Amino acid sequence: MLTAEDALRLNVLLANRPLAVRIDEPRLTVHGLMPGGEAQLQLHPNCREESYLKQVREALSGHVLGSPGGYPVYLQRWTRMGQMRDESLEQLLVLGEPEAVVAAVCAPGLTDELARRAWWAMEDAENARRMLQRAPVAQGSMGPVLAAFLIEHLPFETEPEMMIESVRLALQPGLIDAAARDELWRKAARRQAYYVGFLLATPDDLPLAAPAHPLAAVTEAVLRPAGGDPAAALVGRALSPAGQAFLDTCRAVFDKPANQDVVNSALAAVARYFRALRPEDAPDATLEALQGEAEDFLRSLPPPLGRLLDAVPDARGLLESMRVLSGLGYGVVRPVFGDSTAIGSLMRRKLEPVFAPLRGHLDRLRAGRLPPAL
Repeated sequence: MLTAEDALRLNVLLANRPLAVRIDEPRLTVHGLMPGGEAQLQLHPNCREESYLKQVREALSGHVLGSPGGYPVYLQRWTRMGQMRDESLEQLLVLGEPEAVVAAVCAPGLTDELARRAWWAMEDAENARRMLQRAPVAQGSMGPVLAAFLIEHLPFETEPEMMIESVRLALQPGLIDAAARDELWRKAARRQAYYVGFLLATPDDLPLAAPAHPLAAVTEAVLRPAGGDPAAALVGRALSPAGQAFLDTCRAVFDKPANQDVVNSALAAVARYFRALRPEDAPDATLEALQGEAEDFLRSLPPPLGRLLDAVPDARGLLESMRVLSGLGYGVVRPVFGDSTAIGSLMRRKLEPVFAPLRGHLDRLRAGRLPPAL
């Protein structure tokens, strides 16, 4: 049972309707986020600290949810699935339970204000990533705060997948300034996973200068009458200076990927870029199969691309490579990754039979320029 002093002060805290509650277990302190500031309650355990903290959480849950047994077990099953009702989110943030904060963070109805409260309750990189996936948060006052935290926390991330996602989310429009973006790009020279985050977030606005493809002007002249045709627009996009910067960055990533997460995310970024050339569902095919299919594609081109090929025969190889790249996915690397957990140089050796022709397609679109030194 809570001491009389702690029970009274806890009831006073709850009576003043805190916006969120956080429990500092090592210091045995309950913090409340109030409309006008913060409140603090020092606990005075009369039994084992672990048992006492459990009683504190039960008291919070009994008051907020009417559930005296603590944070309900069924909610724990739902938290990370984003299945909480929007009207329950405010209550979850007053339970002093980390898992309840995660429940609020994962909820589709998360607002910018609730994100502010959740962030006060539990600053955590994974929570920041989850919240930045919600447009109201990314476009609200908390967006820049969370993006700044993710960038600051990047050196402590150990998983490339998390690095990629942090960079991708932080690069959403309006979250960081140009200086921070350029600094992040410079750091990517040592952390290649960052490049993949750039490829996914800002494929047409990379901080890298590249010349237009030699055929850019002539293809643009031929395709101009096609207007808004997606396939025609893609050709112009890929051959432009911005498109060549994208391809240069892809080439650098495929030169020396660190692990399988980097490879899979880079393949997804390339396929997404060229998807206008494959409006049908993405295949799950090997590179050899994609190359064979691309030859069939060239025999039945949509009208704008057919006119381009008639006027500029040299564009044949470009269209073939674009079609191949539009189909990239796990199927390309399954023969290697399916029975291997290799990373680093061993993984790259195993991938070379796939990556050598893949780099060839990128180089064809890059007009055969030497591998970039980013």
